[in-house]
Amino acid sequence: IFLFCLLPTAAYANVVWPALYLETRLFSWWAISIGLLVEFLFVKWIFTLPIKKASIATISANAVSAIAGIILIPLAGIAWELFPGSLINKAFSWGTFNPITWGATFFLGCLVNGLLEGAVYRKWFFPDFRFKSKAFLWLLAANSLSVGAAFISLWLKPVQL
Repeated sequence: IFLFCLLPTAAYANVVWPALYLETRLFSWWAISIGLLVEFLFVKWIFTLPIKKASIATISANAVSAIAGIILIPLAGIAWELFPGSLINKAFSWGTFNPITWGATFFLGCLVNGLLEGAVYRKWFFPDFRFKSKAFLWLLAANSLSVGAAFISLWLKPVQL
């Protein structure tokens, strides 16, 4: 009986924030394709790998970041909303969908993907990979292209509510 009392309340729980929108676009075929191609070229170049090993490393890292990112990117976005986003929103009398939050969402999407993929590269492919290195900055740059493509799509074809 207690669960049935909660149903009407749960039915209205439709809270959204920018990172949640971004997450849906990161799973678009074209965002995945751009990400895999750019990161394959990055991995092949920065680690000087043969095509087969670079392909396996790229697909493995992106599979992990896709699966874990389903939860971690929206969580990073909600963490932003709680702090410091709430302070910025209050200071400027803005809602959650403002330019600073969108910028933070882009950065957090790149960072979460970069950290997850970097962890895969370090654990299984390149033990010398360091998060405080030029290679990690290049990894963030590579991720910014796929996250950027997903971002641009939100302006070209906004999510319908």
